[in-house]
This record gives sequence, C-alpha cells and structure tokens, in this order.
Amino acid sequence: MDDSTQNDTNSILSAAIAEALAAIDQDREKEIISRRFGLNDRKETLEQIGELLGITRERVRQLEKAILVRLKIATEEGKIPAIASAERLVIKQLSENGRTARVRDLSDSLLGEASDERTRAQIAFIAELSSKLTVLNENDNYHQAIGILEYGDEKKLKSNIDAIVKAIKQHGAPITIDQLHEQLPGYEHPSHIRSLASVSKLLAHLKDFWGLAKWPTVNPKNIRDKIYVILADNGKPMHFSDIAKEIKSSDFKRKDVTTQAIHNELIKDKRFVLIGRGIYALDNWGYSKGTVSDIISDVLKKAGEPLHRDEIVKRVLKSRQVKETTILLNLQSKSKFQRVAKATYQLNVEA
Repeated sequence: MDDSTQNDTNSILSAAIAEALAAIDQDREKEIISRRFGLNDRKETLEQIGELLGITRERVRQLEKAILVRLKIATEEGKIPAIASAERLVIKQLSENGRTARVRDLSDSLLGEASDERTRAQIAFIAELSSKLTVLNENDNYHQAIGILEYGDEKKLKSNIDAIVKAIKQHGAPITIDQLHEQLPGYEHPSHIRSLASVSKLLAHLKDFWGLAKWPTVNPKNIRDKIYVILADNGKPMHFSDIAKEIKSSDFKRKDVTTQAIHNELIKDKRFVLIGRGIYALDNWGYSKGTVSDIISDVLKKAGEPLHRDEIVKRVLKSRQVKETTILLNLQSKSKFQRVAKATYQLNVEA
C-alpha cells in the first residue's frame, strides 16, 4: 500500500472516531468510551475508569452500554456519516480476505503495514457501532475479531470456528487449509476457513499447515521443537551446523540461537539420534541410540545367524553415517564378536 492510500485510511478512521465522539454530549461519557475502547491511549478497565471519575464499576458499565446504544442508533439513522465510510472500508477489506479477520490482521491489511494498538482499537470501535459488522470479543479461546454480519453473528462465528478446531483434532495431525476445505462442506472458498481458523487461540500454523497450538510441529516454542520441525521438513539426517543455519533462516518467531545451543539440545532430547560425526536423525525414522558396536550387535541379533562383514557394513550404514573402516574396527572386538569363517561374524557366545 502506498503512502497516499495509507494516509486516506488513517484519515477515514480518524474522521469516524472524531464524529462518533462529537455525537456524545457529555464530556464524562466521552471519557468513558475513549478509555474503555483505548481510542486515544491504552484500554482501561471498568474499575480504573470508575476510580478516575469517582463512580462505581457497575455505573461505568451501565453508562458505557447506554452510550453505545445511542451511538448505534445514530449511526443507523445516518447521523454519523463518517462511521458509514469507515464501515465500507472495513467490509471491502473483509470481503477480499475471507469475510472474517482478527482485528490485528484486519488493521495490518488496511494500513499495509504493522498497525499499533490505537488503530486496532479504533477499528474495533467502528465495528461495534456498525449494523453490518459483528464483533467477537477476545477470551481464552478466541482472538478479538470482526466479521461481516451477513455471513454470521457472534454465535455463528464461534460455532464455525469450533467446528474447524474439532475437525483438526479429529484429523490428529497438521493439515492444510485446502484439505480442510474438502472435509468441511458449506464454505465457498478455502480463504473463508483460513480466516476463521486464524481467530482461534487453540490453533496455530506453520507453512500453511494448521494444527492445535499445543502441537510443536506447527507451534514450536523452544529450541528442541524447532530442531524437530527442521529435521522433519528436511526428511533426512542433518549436521547440527546445518540445522542451526536452517533455524536462523526460518520463519520462526525466535530464531537467534547459537550453534552450540542447538548442539546441546540435540544431545539432551531422546527424539534426536546421533548417527554420525555431528549428524542427527529423528528416532521415529527408525534410528536408535547406541555406539557403532551396539548397532553391529543389533544387526547380528536380528539376523539370528552369522553374517559376512560386507553385509554387516551394509546394514549398519542404514542407521549410521560412519566410515566403513569404523565398522570394521569395531568388528575386531573379540569380547563382543566372534569370527566363525572367513570374513564372517556372529555375536560372541561367551560375552
């Protein structure tokens, strides 16, 4: 978005707020609305405003409700035209981006850059006065959001969001929006599902794969989770220095970590298996911890019979990235392995 468009957006929003406040006769009531919605500064609680104005919390709540009712009526009657202009701006943006949006995302897209709390508060207030928009207030399950009322009120929004969360839970693994669109009938476009999913605090996404926020594969919170995601995405073993590079160039929120810190976490976590000099794999790929000697022992145990050294080397290399000479040197351990024929070995029965 260019500067002129951004300035136009800011002008429309500012004009709407100014007209709405001008429609309130009493200064005390203007103060209540400004502070409750954070129109000029941070949002304040009923208690904070009550202490400031010398009235009870309940009285602040009553006044706020009455003021909003009057403003909504005035807006519907066309007495606050600047609100209607801002409303059209918001509806146009929502129509292009899934019909519903977190207030933060909506504000950012309207401005074309990261918005501040004041701008987000202004947009939420404008939506509160609109008869064509619905507001979903923030709680433990939902981010503050705005939707086009024609496609659902607050109850309908919550129901749709909950249905998406349920579908992802039942799927049991990260899923793309297109896959969800195939599973959930009634949505014209995948963007409608994406916009609703973005409102849920119970969901997270990474590279457009969506899952529960508690799943580290879509919401890695610590270094170990990020390492896991990098290895899983790569699909093959990696050196710890390469894992560090991938994390630093990733889209993770916090990625400024040292190579040594990553190496330390790889050593501590059982999910990561050292299979070569500084090379790690995921245990769910079939790798297991242990020395080269341990792996040789496992190979011979599973075989149940003596094996030629070339076959032993072949099988060990499937789970360890080491030099062949390292494997052959370990085979020379008479305490563990016994040569029973030319270049053929079994476990030492006396061990």
